[in-house]
Amino acid sequence: MSEQVKVHGALAEFDGPQALMDAAGKMRKAGFSKWDTHSPFPIHGMDDAMGEKRSPLGWFVSAAAFTGFALALYFQYWTSAVDYPLIIAGKTYFSYMAFFPITFALTVLFSVLTTVGGMVVLIKHAFYHPVFYSNNFAKASDDGFFVSVMADDPKFDASATSDFLTSIGGTNVELLQEVEG
Repeated sequence: MSEQVKVHGALAEFDGPQALMDAAGKMRKAGFSKWDTHSPFPIHGMDDAMGEKRSPLGWFVSAAAFTGFALALYFQYWTSAVDYPLIIAGKTYFSYMAFFPITFALTVLFSVLTTVGGMVVLIKHAFYHPVFYSNNFAKASDDGFFVSVMADDPKFDASATSDFLTSIGGTNVELLQEVEG
């Protein structure tokens, strides 16, 4: 039984946030399409440097929040003014001030569920990334700044991509490999 090595992509480390931002611009200009940056904190302007579009998730969450708000008010109105009307403490049937806690809770609930569901759909259920094959990548959550290029990128060539990552300032360039068999 022989072992085969499958290459998933390449990974390079950069010196800091500005070096990573510069590398992102060079990656985009070079025409790579399946690549990403990894840093221990969000870097302002990175989406623009990478040429990323704005996420539609905000629109989905806003629609869900409005839906949760409207449904909560409607159901509370229905139960207190139509289905089982009672005058309590001299209040009107539809005492919207008393409905605020439930309305707020359902607005938040719908927003949270849509955020989590939308995130799972938008990342296409990819809960594992090939960068986890790298020992260096553990620094990404502490003090490491990385660029990864996937092997299914049309411009990917193991040696040429590694050389390019080195030429734009990358250090510790490595191929993301998995041993099969």
